[in-house]
Amino acid sequence: MTMMKALVLVSCIALAGAALGDESAPEAALDSFHRAAANADTAAYLAAMTDDVVFLGTDGSERWQGSEFRDFAAAHFSAGRGWTYVPVQRDITVSANGDIAWFDELLQNDGLGTCRGSGVLVKSVNGWKIAQYNLSVPIPNAIVRDVATDIAALQSAPGTVDRAAAAGAASVSSASAAGVPAVDPEPAETATRDGCSKKRFKTNRKAGC
Repeated sequence: MTMMKALVLVSCIALAGAALGDESAPEAALDSFHRAAANADTAAYLAAMTDDVVFLGTDGSERWQGSEFRDFAAAHFSAGRGWTYVPVQRDITVSANGDIAWFDELLQNDGLGTCRGSGVLVKSVNGWKIAQYNLSVPIPNAIVRDVATDIAALQSAPGTVDRAAAAGAASVSSASAAGVPAVDPEPAETATRDGCSKKRFKTNRKAGC
């Protein structure tokens, strides 16, 4: 093998390794994010996110940014309780310049069943960080119209709290209901919605009225 061919071969191997690294590093960051949440590891969880991270919960009002979400997570984990979402399928795309990645993943959770996470990661001097995470619960097409009807009825019911107006004042209680089920099944807080009082459970299941 000539020196030129050897250099070309080494260059191809290096490029292949770099491409693999670009894809595996964001995946490792997501794995660390979920592992830290399951272990209630505050330091590792916060380290997985950017300072101005945006977390979108399952309720339409739940948009938490920066210290609002970080403070909530730290307070929750301080009691030694985390939440477990197990990735079962994931797709990651890395930008051409290698500095941004976007992803979607299917997750399993004891309280919510199959969930979907999606979002954006950015590459920093300290590695890949989650800049946005959107947690949702996919609705089968067979029942989506029924769910939409239920939502419309809920929003038009007398006494329903304006979620957009109340989001700031009830950030912690809403966040605990939205995307952070814990192993402790005891009720976390009580909030008034829909003209009645509902206990929010850390499993994300709400008591009936």
